[in-house]
Amino acid sequence: MTLRPFELSGTDGKMIRGDRADGSGRQILFITGFLSKRWGNKSKALAQWCAEQGWGFCCYDVRGFGDSEGKFTDYTLSDWIADARSVISMLLSTSDRLTIVGNSLGGWIAWLVAQERDEVERLIFIAPAFNMMGVRAKTISPERRHDWHSAGWMPWDDDPLHREWPLSWKWVEESEACWTSSFDRLRRVRTSILHGSGDTVIAPEGSREFVELVRRRDPSYPVELHLVSGDHRLNGPEHMEQLRRLLLEPMV
Repeated sequence: MTLRPFELSGTDGKMIRGDRADGSGRQILFITGFLSKRWGNKSKALAQWCAEQGWGFCCYDVRGFGDSEGKFTDYTLSDWIADARSVISMLLSTSDRLTIVGNSLGGWIAWLVAQERDEVERLIFIAPAFNMMGVRAKTISPERRHDWHSAGWMPWDDDPLHREWPLSWKWVEESEACWTSSFDRLRRVRTSILHGSGDTVIAPEGSREFVELVRRRDPSYPVELHLVSGDHRLNGPEHMEQLRRLLLEPMV
């Protein structure tokens, strides 16, 4: 597989940077999780599997993080959804079908953009963080939530790593709005969810709730939840093997 870098201009003129490889048969897009750069264990494994199958592969960094341009605090969920749309439009200029693998927040973004594009034929989510910031606002203490709303900014938690990346309250408002409207019109796309039963970062109950809401609106919707032993990372050999099996399942 020959990976080549690309740049796309975001809505504000800042560059979205990533890597892609051409292929035939299928095009795979990997969307990273929150505060994750595009190249990690999962994306490297996906790129290798795509090379073995001769498929196309792509991953990218959102604006404000990784190698892409922009300041982190200038962007919110709507901007990162816009980044995904831009990358998808680029990929679909040379391919008519797309599979998206979304990790954590990337799973939530993948679901939202897949509802807009008929060309997305397969979704695989790894510990998806549905309504990530809305859930976060509900699970922290009332005092902390009040401070977040009043000040307008708050880090994800007090971990030294996260304190460097403050989040605006707009994240919560946008996340809640997307969650409220995301089931208004369901486009049928085959969806598989891989979630660790011991995940304390993104609780598996969120994936269960998502499946229940989808099936309540469409009982025959093609969605499946695979609960496996493990935490939020799901980087073990058995987890990567299950991800590979999901990816290699026949397209029907």
